[in-house]
Amino acid sequence: MMNIKRIIPQKTIGSWIITILMYILAITWLYPYIWMVMASLKPTPEIYHTGLFSGTLTMDNYQFLFDSAEKLNRPFLRSLFNSFFITLTVTFSVVISSAFIGYAMAKIEFRGREQINNFIIFQMVVPGMVLMIPLFVLIKQLGLINTYSAMILPVMMSGWGIFMIAQSFKGTPNDYIDAAKLDRASLRQIIFNLMVPLNKAIVAIVALFTFTGTWDNFMWPLIVMSDVDKMPLSVLLATFSKQYGTDVGPVMAGSVLQALPLVLLFIIFRKYFLQGMSLSLK
Repeated sequence: MMNIKRIIPQKTIGSWIITILMYILAITWLYPYIWMVMASLKPTPEIYHTGLFSGTLTMDNYQFLFDSAEKLNRPFLRSLFNSFFITLTVTFSVVISSAFIGYAMAKIEFRGREQINNFIIFQMVVPGMVLMIPLFVLIKQLGLINTYSAMILPVMMSGWGIFMIAQSFKGTPNDYIDAAKLDRASLRQIIFNLMVPLNKAIVAIVALFTFTGTWDNFMWPLIVMSDVDKMPLSVLLATFSKQYGTDVGPVMAGSVLQALPLVLLFIIFRKYFLQGMSLSLK
């Protein structure tokens, strides 16, 4: 009878050391988030004078955000709605535009396609900070300062999203498209009933990374938005922290609310996040 120990690979001392180090690094990475959550549940005087899991736990900091902060011209509930509205609108727009343009780049022959593809790649490698001042001047000339449009219009299309979806669409056999055309399917039906379902993993990755990037976007909304009623949560939290920085508890509660949707998104769609990371590394 074959020895079972020979079949099952045994961990060496080096692999055990690497595993332990990875766990230590994971705990080190998670500790600030755990501290933030626990600090948001404590009165401000106890945050720096009690242990991580000791002290009085209360929801007063969250109650302050949604009750007292409103009276201080810091409408957190409104800003939370603003963040969801802006993020979902941008994500929907990026997915739709990337699907249509990606299909054209992958499956339609037309003059200038290579030049457009080169421009998309060039746009991907140019830092966004380089275009921020000209974009601000344009938004100001259009009279869009302090409007939702100022935060949505500049990012309604994504060169990275177009490139990723186009590369995935290229791998779909043309026979499927020819069969759909024989059934008199329209362009919209070909894209959303055929191409998107066959490439749903890449489409999901584009949607998830667009959502996280838009939700965490801070610099551009800070530049174009000064109206507190239209600020996303990231900007409103920064203004609140600047004015009430000594009151750490509510600031930590606001930070938890800012991070919570992304944590839930990662837990639910973890598989697609990891696929996106692996594609980025490749």
